[in-house]
Amino acid sequence: MEEIFYLQDNEQLKELFGPYDVNLRAIEKEFNVKITSHAQGLKISGTKKEVLRAVNQIANLVSRPPAAQRRGLPEIRPQSKGQKEYVEAIKKYDVVFAIGPAGTGKTYLAVYQAQEALKARAIKRIILTRPAVEAGESLGYLPGDIHEKLSPYLRPLYDALYDMMDTSTIERYVEKGIIEIAPLAYMRGRTLNDAFIILDEAQNCTGAQLKMILTRIGFDSRVVITGDITQSDLPGAKPSGLLQAQKLLCDIEGIKFIYLTKSDVVRHKIVQNIIEAYEKDERKAYKT
Repeated sequence: MEEIFYLQDNEQLKELFGPYDVNLRAIEKEFNVKITSHAQGLKISGTKKEVLRAVNQIANLVSRPPAAQRRGLPEIRPQSKGQKEYVEAIKKYDVVFAIGPAGTGKTYLAVYQAQEALKARAIKRIILTRPAVEAGESLGYLPGDIHEKLSPYLRPLYDALYDMMDTSTIERYVEKGIIEIAPLAYMRGRTLNDAFIILDEAQNCTGAQLKMILTRIGFDSRVVITGDITQSDLPGAKPSGLLQAQKLLCDIEGIKFIYLTKSDVVRHKIVQNIIEAYEKDERKAYKT
């Protein structure tokens, strides 16, 4: 089935598409339809049921006030059983560890919950941090000053935010310190009150680093720690602090460990197959 959704003008079309067509791609994925531009609006193709659902969603987006239209994205919600458990854990526990492969939404869902908590004034600031571990590359040989050298490590956190908030808001919040995106080393010696703290790529933390960030937690703060224990980039075969935390902290009240698997991957289906292939190879190597 094909349906034409008529729009008033090119400006409305631009608002609806979003940067790099991200809004429409999200709707395509959500409703399993194909959306293309049409002389007078949008052409939506797919099964009758899904096309009608997509049309209804687009109509809702178009009818929103301008500020909401600029965001444009459908409500972000968990797509799998594991992701639902993860989101519920974030709402319930002070400290949540999310362990799983790439593409399971570990960082994305955490960032979304953080900005929702900020909007609801449940917290006063968002702190996003990662360890600056060199994944096969040397920081010393990268161009620029220290901030430019560190930028590639922090880019995934910025990308998630820009999917959920408009650029001017993010820039204003960063300037005021309401949103802070910084390497893990910058957290040392601080006490983080009234904050939603997300530590990403925690498999690249040493035990001392993970202990440091966990002991920074202040009053009315919550922490989400994400990582993939199969992809540690720590040099010299150093043990991952994330593995140590699993053993030491699993029985502490207020801390929850969530384990996501390839069935929770929401990227291209080929990502699930890639993960499965590597898992098979690792099991084979372990047996030998």
